[in-house]
Amino acid sequence: MRSRTPEDLVGRCERCYLTAAWCLCAQVPIVPTRTELLVIRHNKEAEKSTNTARIAALALPRCRIVSYGAPGQPFDASVLGDGSDTWLLFPDAPEAEGPPPRRLVVIDGSWAQARRMVQRVPGLRRLPGMRLPPPSPDSRRLRRPPHPDGMSTLEAMAGALGRLEGEDVAKPLLALHELMIERVLASRGRLGWVDYL
Repeated sequence: MRSRTPEDLVGRCERCYLTAAWCLCAQVPIVPTRTELLVIRHNKEAEKSTNTARIAALALPRCRIVSYGAPGQPFDASVLGDGSDTWLLFPDAPEAEGPPPRRLVVIDGSWAQARRMVQRVPGLRRLPGMRLPPPSPDSRRLRRPPHPDGMSTLEAMAGALGRLEGEDVAKPLLALHELMIERVLASRGRLGWVDYL
């Protein structure tokens, strides 16, 4: 089963993309951060109801999402600036050292899409990286990750912010991730099941 897209947005919330009966917007916490977050989202992710970057951006006032890969629209690498005081949240990036960054760049897409995005944007390859430990093997998923270290964008952002700013920042984001899973599964009549897309 593939995730739903805006062709079938009738009856869906325009912000979270869940069906109106399961909309989670009223439960989205506002989580202030010192760190600015720039999410580079593959255009094929933008319209999926299971896209967790969309939900993260609802909770994080200092989060901005830019699109990558839209047909006929080359990626504007100027959003990266000169890369100073900026880290890349990506497992293959060289590990950053020093004080926490002012800005964290997050790649949002399937594993294959994310790797291609980093390979094709020289400014991303030059950024120092941040790596996270793998999630617990029993973590619930809306999509099957291609390898054990895989996690959703919202989980990765929560993990990174927890490391940079403390668990008090990560906890409401992880709770939001769990709520999203519950609502998506409930909207599909599969509450309590792990739904692999």
